[in-house]
Amino acid sequence: MKQQQGFCFAGFDLGTSALKAVLVDDAQGIVAQSEVTLSVSRPRNLWSEQDPQIWWAALETAVAELRAKNRKAWTQIRGVGLSGQMHGAVLLDAENVPLRPAILWNDGRAFAECCELTQAVPDIGSLAGVDAMPGFLAPKLIWLGHHEPDVFAKMTRVMLPKDYLRLRMTGEFSTDMSDAAGTLLLDVSHRS
Repeated sequence: MKQQQGFCFAGFDLGTSALKAVLVDDAQGIVAQSEVTLSVSRPRNLWSEQDPQIWWAALETAVAELRAKNRKAWTQIRGVGLSGQMHGAVLLDAENVPLRPAILWNDGRAFAECCELTQAVPDIGSLAGVDAMPGFLAPKLIWLGHHEPDVFAKMTRVMLPKDYLRLRMTGEFSTDMSDAAGTLLLDVSHRS
């Protein structure tokens, strides 16, 4: 690993199989890195879920490892970047606590809801810029309304996986246009 000179940036990537973290110096050299393995729960055929609390615990572990590997660099962080798996549904209650495990991008349970959505909104593909697929957020929300109405009723917010980590880190609700485009909830022509 390279010894950094000035300031650093921290990057965190929430993947499906691991949370990866890196400290990069002002010359773009890697100062420290960490990887925390994640597991996927598959309670039924076509289902794919992860507990968002596990993501947070993995982030805490990765942060501790980065700090331990280079304490000086850790004190010189000037910015943090987040990336991660897209399309997952993190349902939060009024206190921003996850109501259930997140339904991941590779979950196929909402196929019938895709058909329902396409029938209800025939031009969904042109509005959203993508055709309805089970891994996207909107069909998952419809599925939850049909199959877990109590959870759906308690939901006050829905977020994407990396945005949940951002919320825990900053207290702010935010996403980016790229991730929003994969939800089927964004009118891509109006960016709203």
